[in-house]
Parts: sequence; structure tokens; C-alpha cells
Amino acid sequence: MAEDLKKMYKTIMDDHFPPEMEISFVDKDKRQTLFYEKVVWTIDNIRKGLRYGENPGQEAALYKLINGNLILGETQTIQPGQYLASDIELLQSGKHPGKTNLTDADNSLNILRYFTDKPAVVIVKHNNPCGVALSDSLEDAYAKAHMADRIAAFGGCIAVNRAIDKATAEAIAHQYSEVVVAPDFEEGAMEIFKQKKNLRVIRIANINKLHTFAGKRCVEFKSLIDGGIIAMVFCSGRPFKR
Repeated sequence: MAEDLKKMYKTIMDDHFPPEMEISFVDKDKRQTLFYEKVVWTIDNIRKGLRYGENPGQEAALYKLINGNLILGETQTIQPGQYLASDIELLQSGKHPGKTNLTDADNSLNILRYFTDKPAVVIVKHNNPCGVALSDSLEDAYAKAHMADRIAAFGGCIAVNRAIDKATAEAIAHQYSEVVVAPDFEEGAMEIFKQKKNLRVIRIANINKLHTFAGKRCVEFKSLIDGGIIAMVFCSGRPFKR
């Protein structure tokens, strides 16, 4: 059984999702359409999108918004081109990302966008926050975030709001992580990460603009068993202060 599970996690799945997707909202003669493009990467001469979905055996695809606009009442959704987790720069991977790698990164950024004044680190595992910390140095912020729940953080996603320096890279490399997300990497940091060949190292330059996403709205879809869709406008306000 254990060997079967290992084989499943190592297997790259084909996906049958089309390269483009359109979602239209129609109100009488008014139509608003969002245009999406499937995201793919070439790794070890294999060009494909997500490795698999929530678990091996489940196909999945990532799409990024490339055109269109949606206005619901007085709410206008985020415009195309302001990419974060949907258009990552994959500096190192070893293997294609899975769905959870990207949703962990996205949920990390959802928290990180509220912290700009100091170096901050957010650790998320399977969409659950494991640790969040701020400090005067990125290395110390990582140490504090990791110690918040070092057991839950095992194999998680680490997102930071500053360029990763060598000291922080060395601290991260001492633990097992699946994903590291940063706006940039200082000299020597990538050399340290290269020792972890299956670590997904992701650069998202727009992390430097994360504060502009605070309070912005987006449309969220929830699929029902029977194929029904619940659509809602999602908006995160600033966290309360004690």
C-alpha cells in the first residue's frame, strides 16, 4: 500500500482541460465575459500545467485572467494583469506544482498583504496557517513563524515580503518545505535552495505591491455536487486591532 501511494505521488497526470476558458454573466442584453488562459510550465522537457489536484488521481488546471471585466452593482473586480499566484515565476521546482502548492501560496499572500512595514513571514500547510511573524530581520521572522507550530509547518509553503538573503535561505533549508515564495532572492540564496531539488522556489514580483490588494474584491465560485454554482463577491477587510 505504501509503495502504491509513493507511485501515485510521483506520477505526472495528463489533464483534459482546454487551453482557454470563458465565463460570462448575462443580464438581458448585457453580457460581461472573463477570459482565462491555462498556465503551463516546461520542466524536464515536459510541458503541462498542474501536476495533479487536491490528491494524486485528481486532474486539475490553473487558469489566469487575461482579459475582461466584471461589475456587480457598485463592485468592480480586480483587473487582469495584476498577477500573483496565478502567474508565478518558477525558479526551481524539480517537478510540476500541484494544486495545493498554489492554493497554499495564494492563502499565504492573503495574509501577507496586510504586513508591509517590517519583514514578515507566513507559513501555510494545506490551506491552514501554521505561523505568522514580523521582526526586524527576515531570518528572525522566519524562526518565529516556524516555531509557532513547527510540526504543522512540515512540508508547507513559506511566503515572505522581502528578498530572501543567505541567512534566511539557510534557516529555511534546515527544515522540510514544499514551497518558498518571495518577491526576490539575494545573491547566494538560490545556491542554497538548489540543494533541495524538489523545493518549489517561486518569485512573484508583485508581492512588493501586495498592500494594494488589501480590501479589494474578487468573485469566488463554489461548485455543488449536481453541477450548480454559487458565486459570491469576496472581500477581505483589514484585521482588527486589540
